[in-house]
Amino acid sequence: MDHEAQLAELGARLAGLAMVRRTGCLDVCERSNVIVVQPSAEGRRAGGRPVWLGGVNDPGAATDIVAWVNGGGPGLADPPGILDLYLFSPSRRVRNELEG
Repeated sequence: MDHEAQLAELGARLAGLAMVRRTGCLDVCERSNVIVVQPSAEGRRAGGRPVWLGGVNDPGAATDIVAWVNGGGPGLADPPGILDLYLFSPSRRVRNELEG
């Protein structure tokens, strides 16, 4: 997996719509690549919460993520069903560190 290429692709395809940023370890390294899709302000008001996706090493998954974010993302649009393969829930401690 070319991690740099995936990051560049997501950044380019979501430019002007969503911020893409690299972080340090999220304490779930065994699930690399981990992507956390944060809801927009509107999505959060609609009840959306961050969605954690792990093992995102298939180039097609990036396309599905981009389509979902373009459709509104968490709280506003249901993710494509294929993303269910990548969903996971991190520990409460890890979630709180990211959201806090």
